[in-house]
Formats: sequence, C-alpha cells, structure tokens
Amino acid sequence: MAALLRSARALNLSASPLLQIKRTSNHRQTISRFYSRTVGGRGIGVCSRQIISGSFNVKSLSPCSSAWPCSGTRYYGTPAEQKVVARDEPSLGVRNKQSHQFDWALAKLDSSVRRTGRVTKSLLQRIFHDICRTGYPSGNQALLLLRSCGSLLPELPLAERTEFAHHIWGKLLELGAAYDVSHYNALLKVYLQNEFKFSPTEFLAKMEAANVQPNRVTYQRLIAAYCQVGDIEGASKVLGFMKSKDLPITEAVFNSLVTGHSRAGDMESAVNILSVMRGTGIDPGPDTYLALLVAYAEKGDMDKIKETLNQVENTDISLMDRDLMQVVFTLTVAGHQQHVPEVLEHLRHDGGFVPDAMNLCLSLITQGHESTAFMLLKTFPSVQADSQNSNGPDVGNFFLRHCVNTNKSPEELVGFCKGLMDSNLHAAPMQFTLYCALEAKKMAPAIEVMKTMKEEGLPIRPHYFWPLLAQHKRDQNTAGTLEVLKAMQELSTEPDIDTYCNYVLRTFPSVDSARTALAVLGCMVPHWSFLGLSAVSSPSLPAIDIGVFRGNLIAAYFLLVHVCTGNLVPPRPENMAYFLYHLFDGMSETEVQAKEEVLREYLQQLHKKGICIPVNIYRGIRNILDSHHVPELIKVPLLCNCYTELNQEVASSSHTCLPSLPAGCSHSRVQQRTALIFKRLISAVCAEENLPRALELKAEHEDKMSPSCYALLINLCCRHDNPEEALNLKRELARMDSEATLDVNKYMSLLRVLSKHNRLEVDILKEMKEKDVVVKDTAVVLLFHTFSAVALRGDVAALRRLQDTTFALGLAKPTSNLCSPMVTMYLEKGDFAGALEAVMECETQYHQLPRIHDVLCGIVKKGDTELLQKAMDFVSQQRGEMTVLYDLFFAFLQTGRYREARKIIETPGLRAKPGRLQWYAEKCIGSNQMEALETMVDLTAKLFECDRDEMYHYLLCLCKDTNDWSKAEAVWTKMQEENVIPRERTLRLLADIFKTNNQEVPFEVPEVKQPSSVTAFSSVAYAVLYTSRSSAEAYNVLKEAERLGKALVPACYDALIKALLSSGSMEDAMAVKDIKQTCLSLSFPDALASLKTMLQMDQVPSQLALTRLVQGLGNHGDIKGIQEVASLIKSLSPSLNMSSMLFVNNMALAHIKNGDLERALEDLESLYTQTADHSQQSIAFVFRKVVEAHNDEAFDKLRTMAERLCHQFASYKPATDLFLQCLDTGRVEEARQLLQVASLRQRLRPFSISRGAAQTCRIKNLLELIPDFAEKELVYAYMMKCHAMDKNLEAAKALYRRMQAEGLQMNELSLKRLAQLYKKAGEPVPFEEPPETFKFYADKLKASTLPSPEDD
Repeated sequence: MAALLRSARALNLSASPLLQIKRTSNHRQTISRFYSRTVGGRGIGVCSRQIISGSFNVKSLSPCSSAWPCSGTRYYGTPAEQKVVARDEPSLGVRNKQSHQFDWALAKLDSSVRRTGRVTKSLLQRIFHDICRTGYPSGNQALLLLRSCGSLLPELPLAERTEFAHHIWGKLLELGAAYDVSHYNALLKVYLQNEFKFSPTEFLAKMEAANVQPNRVTYQRLIAAYCQVGDIEGASKVLGFMKSKDLPITEAVFNSLVTGHSRAGDMESAVNILSVMRGTGIDPGPDTYLALLVAYAEKGDMDKIKETLNQVENTDISLMDRDLMQVVFTLTVAGHQQHVPEVLEHLRHDGGFVPDAMNLCLSLITQGHESTAFMLLKTFPSVQADSQNSNGPDVGNFFLRHCVNTNKSPEELVGFCKGLMDSNLHAAPMQFTLYCALEAKKMAPAIEVMKTMKEEGLPIRPHYFWPLLAQHKRDQNTAGTLEVLKAMQELSTEPDIDTYCNYVLRTFPSVDSARTALAVLGCMVPHWSFLGLSAVSSPSLPAIDIGVFRGNLIAAYFLLVHVCTGNLVPPRPENMAYFLYHLFDGMSETEVQAKEEVLREYLQQLHKKGICIPVNIYRGIRNILDSHHVPELIKVPLLCNCYTELNQEVASSSHTCLPSLPAGCSHSRVQQRTALIFKRLISAVCAEENLPRALELKAEHEDKMSPSCYALLINLCCRHDNPEEALNLKRELARMDSEATLDVNKYMSLLRVLSKHNRLEVDILKEMKEKDVVVKDTAVVLLFHTFSAVALRGDVAALRRLQDTTFALGLAKPTSNLCSPMVTMYLEKGDFAGALEAVMECETQYHQLPRIHDVLCGIVKKGDTELLQKAMDFVSQQRGEMTVLYDLFFAFLQTGRYREARKIIETPGLRAKPGRLQWYAEKCIGSNQMEALETMVDLTAKLFECDRDEMYHYLLCLCKDTNDWSKAEAVWTKMQEENVIPRERTLRLLADIFKTNNQEVPFEVPEVKQPSSVTAFSSVAYAVLYTSRSSAEAYNVLKEAERLGKALVPACYDALIKALLSSGSMEDAMAVKDIKQTCLSLSFPDALASLKTMLQMDQVPSQLALTRLVQGLGNHGDIKGIQEVASLIKSLSPSLNMSSMLFVNNMALAHIKNGDLERALEDLESLYTQTADHSQQSIAFVFRKVVEAHNDEAFDKLRTMAERLCHQFASYKPATDLFLQCLDTGRVEEARQLLQVASLRQRLRPFSISRGAAQTCRIKNLLELIPDFAEKELVYAYMMKCHAMDKNLEAAKALYRRMQAEGLQMNELSLKRLAQLYKKAGEPVPFEEPPETFKFYADKLKASTLPSPEDD
C-alpha cells in the first residue's frame, strides 16, 4: 500500500472536469464521455479478480481538501489499527465450540431478521459475550457481529450503534481476530447506515497498515461516504481511481452520485445522472429512483416526488413499500412531516409491510419523531388484530414499549393510548403501557397512566405497584418506598397485606422505624403484620420463605381456634393426620416423654371421633415415636389400627405370582439333495442367459421344478423378450402352487414385456394386488420406466390403461414422476396444448402437476399467450397464486426472458419459497446454466424472507463444478456488496475453489470438525467387529487404544465382551471387563479435575458426561462437588442445553444421602411455591431414587410434601410424579391413598400414563385404582400392545371380550395386533382383519387427537 501512496501522485487526478456537472451541455458531454464504455474499460458488470498493481493517493483526500464537516477535527471514527497478534492455535475443542456457537448465533440472528427485520441489542450482546468467552474469535464471527450494528438495530440511537461496533472491533482485535477486506467493508457499511462522519484517508491508511488491500466494494462505499456529505470532489477522485484500474462502475455508484449532487445543492446534476446511466448501458432501477425520491424529500419538494412516482408507474419498475418508507423517514427527519400523509397513500401493504413499518416506527421514535411514527402505526391493516384472542386487538405493543423505553413524556404516552383506542387498534393500551413502565421501573409514566386509568373508571390494584416497591426493597430505599405509598394514597388504592409483608416492611431496618414512618404517612397497618415481620426477621431464625410462613401460620391459627373451642376435629378431617405428624415431629424427645399421658389421652379422643390416619403418615409417626423411645404410644387404638392395616398391606404385597411362559415351537428344514442341485443348475444356466438350455432342463426334470426355479425361468424369458413362454411358465407355476408369489422385481419385468407386446398386463397388476405385492423403492423406478416405454411408442390408450389400473388398485401412489410419461408423450411431439390438457387431467384425477415447468417453457418459447393464460388460470385455481407466480418466474428465467421474470418476482406480497428456489437452483447446477442461476440470485435480492447465503451458495456450487475461480471471486465481492453473512460451509466451499486454482484465500477459513479420539477408536472397533465379525481383531484395536491411553465408549466395551463370550474367549472377555473398569471408573475428584482441565483447554464436555458426573456426585452426597460443577458450566449451559433440574434433583439426593432430609424438602418445596410455571420442574427422579434405596423415612416426608403442595398451593405435578412412581414399583395402596388425599383423579391425563406403558401390571393397577377412567379406550390400546409384545393370546382375547362387554370399540391398530396373534397361534381370526400395514394405522393414530401407543 505504501507503493500505492507514492505512485498515486503520478495519476494527478483532478475532480473538476470529471464530476462537477454544471447546467451547460458541455459538461454533460464530459460526464457522458467519462462514463462511456469505450474509454479504456470493459464496461459495467461483475468484475473478475482485481490484481491492483497501481495505486490510489489517499493523501489527495486530505482533510484540507475535503468537504467533510469533520475536517480538521479528530477522526475518532476510524477502526483500530490491526496488529499482528501472536496467538496459539485454538484446540480442536475450541474450533468445534466456535463452529457450534457461530451456527447458533447465525440461526438466532437470521431468524430474528427474517421475522422482524431487526435484532435486539441484548441478543447481539449475548452473542458477543459468548464469542469472547472462547478467547479465539473467528473472522466469520467478527463479520457476523459487525454487520449487525447498523440498520438492524433501529431501537438504538445512531451514535450508540457506532460505539458498539467500535467496541466489538477493538475487543475482537485484542483477542486475536484476523480482519480481512470484508470486515473493513462491513465497517464502512455500518458507518454509512449510522450516518457516521469519518476520514476516508485515515480509514485507507489503517487498511494499509494492516496489509489489507481494498476492493471494488471498498471504493464504492468510500464514494457513498463522500456523497453522503455532498463532497463530489472527494467522490470524483475515488471514481477516477476505479476507472483507471478498470474496476466496473455499478448502479450503486450512480445512486451514490445522485445523493451526492443533491446534498451538494445541485439537483439538476442529480437528475442528469439517470441520463448518464442510460448512456453507459445501465437502466435506472428501483434503487436509483429511490435515491432521487430521497433527494426530493430532503428538499421537501412534494411536486417532484409525485412526478417521479408517476414516472415510475409508467415504467416496468416497481417500488416496494419499504422504499416509500425511506421517503417517509427522510421527509420526517428533514422537517417536512406535513407531506408524509400524501406518501402514505401510495403504500400497498404488500408482503413484509408490517415488519418494515415496525422498524420505521422504531427508528422514528428513537430519533424523536414519535408523532410521525404514530401516524404510520394507524395505517397498519386491521388484519393484524388478533381475532382469535378474546382480549381484542393489540396492534401497537411494540410502539408503546419503545416509547416507554425512550423516556417519552407521560402526556404523550397517554395521548398515544387514547389514539389507539379511538382507532380500535388496541383493546387495552393503558394496561399494556403500565406494564411496560413497571417492567422498566419507570415510576413517573406508570403513575401518570394509572391516574388516567382511574379517571376512566378502570380499577387500580395494589399489585400494580409491586415492581416499583420490589426495586426499592432491593436497594433498601425507604424514601422511594414511601413515595410509592404516597402515590397509592393519591390514587385511593389501599395496600393489602401482601404489599406490606412482602415489599413495604422489609425495606425498613427495624419494626419501630417502619411503624413510625408509616404512621407519619398515615398508613393503617394491621398490628399482626409487624408481629409476623418480627418473627421472620429474628436473627436467631434461618431465612424463610414468606409465602410458606404465611400459609403455615394461617393453618395453625385456624387449628388453634378449633382446638380452643373444644372442637378437636378441624374442618377437614384429613388434615388431622398432617397435624399429628407435625406435632410429634416438632416436639423433642424429652417433651414427648414428659407429656406421654396427655398425648395418649388426646389420641384416644381422636379415635372416638372416628379419625383415620393414612398408612404412609402412620409410618412417619411410628418412626418418630420409635426414635423418641415411647413405644407405648404406638399401642393407642388410633395408631394400633394403622399398624394392623400396614401388616396386611405388607402381607398382600409380598404375595407374587409368576406369569406362565408361552410354549415355543420348532421348525425343520428338510430338502432333497437332488432338488438343491437342480436349483443351482437352473441358476447357473440363467446366469449364462441360455434360454433354450434352461427350457430343456425344465422339460427333462419337470418333477424337480420348484417355485423358485419357475421364478428364475420367468425372469429369463422377460429378459429375452419372450412373453409367450413367460406366460406359459406363469400358468404352470399357478397350477403347481396357487399361493406362490413372485417378487416385485420379477413382476415388474413381466409387466414391462407384456405391455411392450400389448398383452395381459392388467391381469398381472390385479394379481399383484390380490397377493399383496408392495411396489416401492426400486420397483417404483421400474414401473416408471415401463410407463415411459409405452409413452415412447405413442400408445395413449395403453399408457392410460396402465396408469389408471395401477393407481386404482393402490399398487403405487400417484406421483409427479409416475404421471409424467403421459405429458412427455405430447412434449416430444411439440403438442403443448395436448401436454397442458394432460397436466390438467393429472391434477384433476391425482392432484399432481407433472412437468408443468417444461410445459410452460414450451408455451413461452412458442409465444402462445392464450394458452399461457389458460395454464396460469388453471394452476392458480388448483394450487394458488403463489405457485403459479413461481412457475412463471422459472419459465421466464429458463427461456431468457429476464425482464418478465423481474416483473414476476417484484409482485407485491410474494415471499421466498426455499423449496422452489432450491429446485430451480439444482436444476441450473445440473445443466450448467450459470446465466439463469446468476440472474435468479440477482432478482431475488429483495425477495421477502430470502436466504441470501443459500442463494450465493448455489452459485458457488456451480463455480466449483465448472472450476471457475474468477466467477467465484466475483460472487464473493457481490456478497460483500450486499452485506450477506456467509455460513461456514459457504466460506469453506469458496476457499476450496481458490485453493484448487492456486489462488490466495482472502479470508480466514473455518476449520472442519474432526471426531474425538474416543469416537475414532470406538468407530474403528465397531467397524472391525461388525464387518469382519472378528472379535480377536476388535480386541487388538482395544489393546492399541489402551496402549495409547485412549478410552472407548461404554457400548463398545459391552459389544466386545458379548462377542468374546460367544466365541468362547472367557479370559479375553474378563480382560476387557477389567480394562473397562480401569478406563471408566475414575474417582469423582479425578472427574472434577478432568472437567476443569477440559474447560481450561476450551473443550466442551458432552451433556451425557456432565449428567453422569452430577448424578454420581449426588449418589455420594457430594454437595460441594455439585455446586462446583454448576458454577463451572454456568457459561456453557445455553449451548449444552443443560436442565437446571439436574442440579436441583441431585442436590436434594445429596442432602438425603447425608441425612439432612429437612434441607432437601425445603429446596424441593421452594421450587413449587416460589415460581408460577411448573411445567419443566419435575422431581420424579428424586422419587425414583428414594424408592430404589428403600428409604421409607424420606419417602414418607416426600409424600407429605407432595400432598401439602396439592392442598395449599394447588401444585399437582409432584403428586402426579409420585403417583406414577408408586404404580411402577407396585405400591398400589400408597397410590390409592395419594389418589384420594391429593385429589389427583381429575388431574391425570393420558400423556401421564403413556410413559412405560409396556408394563401390563402398571396399567392393571391404574384401572383398579380408577375404574371410571375417562380414556379407557386409550388404556386398553396400551394393554393390547403389551399383550402383543408378550405374545399372550389368551390375555389379548380376554381384553377383546372385556371391551365388547363394556361397549367399547377397539381401534384398527389393536385389531391388527390381535389378528397377528391369532395367525401366529394357528387359529382362525374371528373378525375381519384390517387390510393395511401396522405403520399405516400407527400413523393414523398419531394424526388423531388421542396419543398413540406407538409414541412410546
């Protein structure tokens, strides 16, 4: 670059004769001559690889000669100088993690941009921090972040966007990111979008210092930067350099010049740019006219805007709504808001209008033009109102939220809310604005909105103020709390008990200070609230959840009232058992022994009242009394009865029965030696294609002919085109064995020969149907070739007969491919009208449009507009307007009619259809049509929701096939110009093209993921074991892995042990077992150390490994270990998708293991009392582990906790999990008690039972517990599946009879299973067997409203 700076002086570029367009014809001629193709250039187009040997004098663009407003000031806008940072190569784990992070980040950003056209700062910051955490940011990750800091952040001010981009640039540079020209171009684009003033000379100098060569995109954006501030002289110097280096002058450059001349005050020259473009062979496009409209909008010239819009309407150009929105934005920013309504009248509300309009509103609000934004908001279509929502429409939520976040005045917020209600766009704007203000902790707008709500008669609830009070409580801001209470008084809203206890009183340092402050304010607080505050605030008590404390306090209060009034039984008798349990549990051993007589008398009185104690709670009471050494209390009648019931339960549960095993059956295979030899002889002769000799052998040895021999001979006759002999052999086979069936390929061969000679092909198809021959996979291909052969003969009747019979019998489903031969027959003759009729017939009969693309292409080439209109009308009626538009688009592209294709793709409301675009792209790649594919990529640049990286990837695939590196580089430049974010596969493909042609790769190439050593060795062992069937060779691989210190996956060890045992190698199997234990049985300190090492090396552990580690720590009671693992992988949780319940459940198990049962219960109970959403919070794992460990004490307390959560907090998830666990483990009585106490009968759903539905015992227990279960048909379906898996015909028969007796209908899948059981047992099926396959009925059930047993 230094050489460029030195030699640039020789160019002596002067701006004045080049671009200073005066109002005289002479200067117009000068610029026309400058832009003409004949002046030393190749013309306008996509450039080939730029090997710049010349130079560009950045010093000639010094601040002294620049027209930039920042001239002579500090150029803080240039990027930090890129230094060569010595860094270690990232490890494989880091590269894999980088790739995963980039895929995740790109997917998130791409989804956000596709849906809304924007990204949020929080999402971008999250991605940025995740990338920085690895310490090795890739170039593609940096590009992703930089390109998102411009117009994709409409909610941020322009300066803040640029500041964020600079922060990203500097931080990633510190971490060693390698920047290439694409990064500098992306930064330039951000500067342009954010209207950031910077020094181009210093920018180029920074690129030179980083040894990065500018390309065409760089110069184009530098020209745009100069034109953005009206510096035509600076733009002319860059443009002159591009011309001298033979770089193409694209439409984007001319658009920039239109802007530059207008901002320089020369509108006539700006308009003349369009004439210059036409003179150079470039027709002005939508972007050019948009630049001219924006220029007029900056001047506020509405007449010229209308004139230009009329001019555009008279051309083939179509301006989209987003283009007109840019005009609206410019008018507003320039202070000409009065003209905005006239422009809004031209909006068509096409596809993508809402997200584009939302982004414009956000940008206007950010820059302080919320009135214009509201004007645009009121043009939103009414269809946006959620008609399915009973709460009414909610258009404008984004508007209100952003107004709150940008601190708009309360008066404006109230005005917007009233305007939305008057326009019937929002049903409750006041409430939503209040929600946003409270969420943002903005007190002033929240209070003002509540005052307005009060005036309009809307209720003001005390909990509306909780978010404001919660912030003051965290900050211990008593003054702020008092201010909120004062506002509540002004709004005549009296704080309730929850407000005082949870938010107000906790803000004050002491009870006295709270009482004094509230008394001064005039708040009447119940005296017992201070009492509760004193109790829970005592330093001698541990921290307690106020909700739990309040619930227990109220329950104790009511219980005390009933006892004091002489009523020993509470309002709900079942609560008495809990009361007794907590009574004994809360007393010490000394207290129980001292009050033994009183307690005995109390229990006897309860017994007289008829109180019953469930068995599970009795267990807990018995354990407590045993530990307190008062066995006499257990003999009290109330508890003695429970003891008797418990013994009966244990006795009944200990009685087990074993199911009878079904008797097996043996099969014998006896064949005559001569028959086997004859079959081999026939096979050998058929392989030699000797038909006469094969027929001779058949005649000589008629008695030795078997069905397989006939099949071989029939197939041989078909190959020799001998239908007569093939039919004779077929008849003989039928006489020999009427049940004999040929395989589908032989039927296809016979069908092909018979159809060729116009013989009895229909009879063959009917026979295939009768014998249940399935036509699929390769047979469908053979059927297609049979149809095609008939089509080539031109026999329309025969082809129609074949197709209709095949589809009518259901041998094959009608597909576009199988229907296409009929259309092909007309296309070969050039009869496009007949081809269209054939297509229409196929669509009417079979809902297929075979070869519609070829038919339309033929019609377009022929120029038959009437026939084309007929085709369009038919396809539009059958498949919709979107389908016909894409069909026409591809037809115009295929025939080279690109102007018509542009009109189609610019149709308002048209969206990207990735499947259709992929189909045509692959078609172009297969037929090497570069021009058509390149045109499609260009025309879809503004197509709504179009994946631009995917489109350019198609182009690069074709470049790879043709080995055209120059075209690939032009594609790469075009991607930078369009600001496309490439995926890693696109970069790797592009790099591969460059490397294949010995060209330098201008960017950092992402690494390809490699398998870990564990996976590699395991794969080798599996391959050796299952391909060579050699356990010895696999054992050698294992020993080699052990020598290298590599472990295999556990399943590989197990497979090898089984293989060695089956081969009799007992010693080797035991050796493998020892190796497995050595390699996989590390101590937990070692495992933690390994995890730390992996994280230090930026390697990512698998989710399964972390799960096993945490579970092992929980089983050993290692609480600190679990906490350490949780803190270590906290940053990895989003990418690993680790559930927080993994740590919660295992932490509880660790507490139980250590004997701290109360702490475990406290942690588990807080899950369901402190959060509202319990759908993802399951403690079934804890229940299962406790049951497996036979820990009755823990089980009883967990059960008590589950029941308490049902009664006091209406949280039924723990009780449901425990109920299912009791069913699994055979604790039927406890399940029954839980069902009654916890009121789960109405809470159970079919999905709760589908887990492990293959356990017949569990289903029987369920039906026994709930005889009136609502979904009996579903339960019986699961039971039939169990009987089918057990091959238990007698049980299946009994179930079938039971369903008939109950008047229930068995579904087809269960009937199919029952029929198969009858057949396997050799018994006749007493009902009509469903004809379809198991998969058919399983899919049918899955598509129904009920869950299917096949879902398990």
